[in-house]
Amino acid sequence: MKMGDDVAGRNHQAFDLSIGVPPQGGSKCFDDDGRLKRSGTVWTASAHIITAVIGSGVLSLAWATAQLGWVAGPVVMLMFSFVTYYTSSLLAACYRSGDPVNGKRNYTYMDAVRSNLGGFKVKICGWVQYLNLFGVAIGYTIASSISMMAIKRSNCFHASGGKNPCHMNSNPYMIAFGVVEVIFSQIPDFDQLWWLSILAAVMSFTYSTIGLGLGIAKVAETGKIKGSLTGISVGTVTETQKIWGSLQSLGDIAFAYSYSLILIEIQDTLRAPPTESKTMRKATLISVGVTTLFYMLCGCMGYAAFGDLSPGNLLTGFGFYNPFWLLDIANAAIVIHLVGAYQVYCQPLFAFVEKTAAEKFPDSEFITKDIKVRIPGFRPYNLNLFRLVWRTIFVIITTLISMLLPFFNDIVGLLGALGFWPLTVYFPVEMYISQMKIPKWSTRWLCLQILSIACLIISIAAAVGSIAGIVLDLKSFKPFAMTY
Repeated sequence: MKMGDDVAGRNHQAFDLSIGVPPQGGSKCFDDDGRLKRSGTVWTASAHIITAVIGSGVLSLAWATAQLGWVAGPVVMLMFSFVTYYTSSLLAACYRSGDPVNGKRNYTYMDAVRSNLGGFKVKICGWVQYLNLFGVAIGYTIASSISMMAIKRSNCFHASGGKNPCHMNSNPYMIAFGVVEVIFSQIPDFDQLWWLSILAAVMSFTYSTIGLGLGIAKVAETGKIKGSLTGISVGTVTETQKIWGSLQSLGDIAFAYSYSLILIEIQDTLRAPPTESKTMRKATLISVGVTTLFYMLCGCMGYAAFGDLSPGNLLTGFGFYNPFWLLDIANAAIVIHLVGAYQVYCQPLFAFVEKTAAEKFPDSEFITKDIKVRIPGFRPYNLNLFRLVWRTIFVIITTLISMLLPFFNDIVGLLGALGFWPLTVYFPVEMYISQMKIPKWSTRWLCLQILSIACLIISIAAAVGSIAGIVLDLKSFKPFAMTY
């Protein structure tokens, strides 16, 4: 697999399994590329996008809204939703190369980059994707450990009647998460993880809905809508912290909208006619609309409930204490979701490294040989020593980095900033210009470049804010001794 081979490429099989139709005989069974007839509709595509988008990013939206205030917070969310919708429409137009009806299909994001741009840009895109996935693995490790601790702290706090602050170290929980991921990472192929992906999707809706419900209940209980037009006030934080927090919040919101990597693969499940790009534009409009409404509710209700004190993670920041059992359910759902999501995101990276190693060292038994391990009551398990060693080392490295930098908000903001411009804006814009043969310096070309440059500036600002947040947190942080 070259560096250009797709990051989410292996998701394609999972989508085909969930939507594909069985052969019925005759040419009606197959599409123009010889694959089984696709049967996806605007509704199945919308469901896939919503499932992919709504995740742990939603937990930091109340904090992000608090940094920006009642005016800028919702405006920035709407701006990101518009940019995501528009660039997704551009990306959808690149599903087929050349002719939009009969052109060659691109099955993955990287296929589209290769067909439309090629050369060095394919390698750059590959590196950005894999670096982003590595960062997501770190972010998920931090988020899951915080949720595991929140369950323990919630029960401890309840048992002591609120007298014990119940401080605890995050390291044992990160190590426990790492051990679970080492085991799950030995599942050889993504297509064997379909059940984990479905479970993760159900869990993400569970905790997002609980967070929203608790925010609404808190506002109804107090009868007050907290917050201000300009966000968190100087005094609660310093002027410098206010600036960095506002910039970092851009990254947090961008992270919540990141799904471009799988858009082409979802589009590859759609039946035609109408053309796949037309159906995908409708599906994107529906799903981004639903997601934005949900995000606005979660972010705004969280901010309305807590004002300047909105926690970085809505369900673990102890803005809510009761009902403690409901918080436990929500945090357990987060952990289950992230266990699955970690694997969904890391499998393509695992596959890339393993395929590259096999191509470079085809005669190495350590890399290529599978050892059959018989397990009573199950099919024999194919144990590959290279897979065992490399995937275990990968999980250990992500766990160690998480223990060194256990800052949920800062890491989420940095990930959103680093992934937003190149993957959501730059490559879709450049591919669209190439696909539609838009002349250089034409009005349309200039407008697209202005959009790309503006989003680059926003991404750089968000990255600077997130890095500044990490630096500020490190000043009062002792490695491997973080307590909550």
